[in-house]
Amino acid sequence: MTYPIRTRVLHWLTAIAVFATLLIGFFMTNEIGSHGALVATHMTLGAAILLIVIVRIASRFTHKTPPLPDTVGRWEARMVLGSELSLYTLLVAQPLVGWAMVSAAGLPVRVFGGIPLPRIAPFDAELYGLLRQAHSALAYLLVAIVAGHVSAVLLHTLTLRDGMLRRMS
Repeated sequence: MTYPIRTRVLHWLTAIAVFATLLIGFFMTNEIGSHGALVATHMTLGAAILLIVIVRIASRFTHKTPPLPDTVGRWEARMVLGSELSLYTLLVAQPLVGWAMVSAAGLPVRVFGGIPLPRIAPFDAELYGLLRQAHSALAYLLVAIVAGHVSAVLLHTLTLRDGMLRRMS
């Protein structure tokens, strides 16, 4: 049994957007020449991720998921649920922290080619510093949890051959 097509499309859109956003985020800290374009793309992808994940969360709570393979034990099933909740939490928190960080820096928040977003934090240099550190820490945490997610799927797909990947492909 697989997830509905809507869920699979949203999952892979999220995966591609998160990978691109993380990659751009890591590059833009060292890139001077195209820094502005990278920041604009990074913010747009972050906003897109937030929108997609909100739709995914709504879909997740309104549609039943396919059962886990028989190879997944009780404790592992709890870990699957915990990692899913962690990913959803991070995928909502990370763009919101980034948005607040840009707001606290006093910069305009523009996405999708110039659509302005309202400030969600006051202009404050100290707050900006805290939010920047939080945004970086959440990025590394997101990388770690995504790596664990991908590793678990690969373990099930390549070693246990239980069809775990087919559920989302």
